[in-house]
Order: sequence, then C-alpha cells, then structure tokens
Amino acid sequence: MLSDTDVLKQIGLNFKLERIRKGLSQEGFAEVANVHTSYIGKIERGEQNLTVKKIIDIANSLEMPISKVFYFE
Repeated sequence: MLSDTDVLKQIGLNFKLERIRKGLSQEGFAEVANVHTSYIGKIERGEQNLTVKKIIDIANSLEMPISKVFYFE
C-alpha cells in the first residue's frame, strides 16, 4: 500500500522526468506551467500536495498524458 507521501514523490518524479525529457529547466517549466519556480521544486520533491485540477494543468502545460503522471513501478 502506498502512502500519500509515496504518491506525491512519484508524481513529482514523473513531472521531473518529463521536464528533463523536454529539455526544460525548472525555471522554464515554471514559465510554461505559469507557476513560481519554488512551486516546481516542491512538486518535484514531493512536498506539494496537488489538486487534481493543478495536476491536469501542469500535465497539459508539458503536453504530458495523465497516464504518465500517475505511472508507478
């Protein structure tokens, strides 16, 4: 069973991997997602509790399928 912390960390990692794959810095990602750079850092470290709406907004800003956001190994 996954904890909420595990889920947030995995979502953050999935966003980070997609950001890197797209060649974006955290600053570039923040600009595309229309959020502050520190917010991106918190997401990628699994420290930010995200709403479903924010997950969708961020995924759309990266042109990332939702299935990749919620990918767990």
